Amino acid sequence: MRIGSTTLMILGATAVASPALAQHAHDHARADPDTAFAAMQSRGESAMGVDQYTSAHRFDALPDGGRIELQRDSTDAAGVAEIRAHLQSIAKAFASGDFNVPGFVHAGEVPGTAVMRERRSHIGYRYHPLPGGGEVRIETRDTSALRAVHEFLAFQRREHRVGAPAGH
Repeated sequence: MRIGSTTLMILGATAVASPALAQHAHDHARADPDTAFAAMQSRGESAMGVDQYTSAHRFDALPDGGRIELQRDSTDAAGVAEIRAHLQSIAKAFASGDFNVPGFVHAGEVPGTAVMRERRSHIGYRYHPLPGGGEVRIETRDTSALRAVHEFLAFQRREHRVGAPAGH
C-alpha cells in the first residue's frame, strides 16, 4: 500500500533537508550495501505501492533526454494500476520541480535533480502506459538540463542495480 502523499512529502523533505540523515544513509550503504539496497527497496515499495523485487525498472538515457520505465506481470491488474498511478504522479511532480519521491526512496538528494528543478521550464515529462505498467519520457533540448537528466538516470540505474541499457 502506498504511503500518503503528505507523509511522503514530509519524509522526502526530511531526507533531502537533513545532511546528517543523508550521511548516515551513505555511511550505512558503504558498510553494508545489501542492507542499504533492501532499505531502499522497502522505501520504494512505500512510495510506489508495489514490490520492487517483482517489478522491473529501466532508466534509459536518450539523445534528447531519457525515460523511466516500471513494469510488472501484466496479469497483476492491481499492481499495474499502482505503477500507472505512480508514474503519472511522478511526471506531474517532476514537471513542477518536485523531486521528493526520489529523495525519499534514496534517503537524500538525487544527483541531477537540483539542475532539473532549476531548468524545469526546459524539460518535458510525458507519461505513457505500457502493458505491465508505464513509462515517463523525459525530453529537453537544453544542454544543461540534458546533462542533469543523464546524471539522474545513471544514478537511478546504479542504485536500482539495473545496469546500463543495451547499446550504452
